[in-house]
Amino acid sequence: MADDSQRIAEITLDERTVLRRSPEIEHERAAAIADLLHDNHFAPASGLAGPFRLHLSIADGRLAMDIQALADGSSDTVVLSLRPFGRIIKDYFLVCESYIKAIRGGNLGQVEAIDMGRRGLHNEGAALLAESLADKVAVDTDTARRLFTLICVLHLKAASHGLGEHPRS
Repeated sequence: MADDSQRIAEITLDERTVLRRSPEIEHERAAAIADLLHDNHFAPASGLAGPFRLHLSIADGRLAMDIQALADGSSDTVVLSLRPFGRIIKDYFLVCESYIKAIRGGNLGQVEAIDMGRRGLHNEGAALLAESLADKVAVDTDTARRLFTLICVLHLKAASHGLGEHPRS
């Protein structure tokens, strides 16, 4: 990491609408946040100096990233349309459901095959996120992967409350 200050030090997800998430989803969310805070690169193109507090929310089919510099409180907001992510998120949810069913069923061969597909979709989503953010925020691959996980968690909540496209639509 070239500049250790260009990182996310705190992250919150919009919890205004509470959704009871499965233990598997809660585990993915907690792991993504822990991994993200442990190691990330996040450098806003606006020149905002970090480390940062990041708040993620979804409304009207858009992701809002509210970025606040911890040192001086200066802030910036990055908004992305989630429309380009629709197919990937939908497919990712379907594969994750199959993965959880295979784990519960104890079919190790099926778990491994589904996990390969799940990882491929996750990588595709992370690459699209990094590309979509390119002129707004520089992120490394691992940061993009973890942020994509959190976007999926938020998308699940938004979809269940009619705020976004449902993953199965």
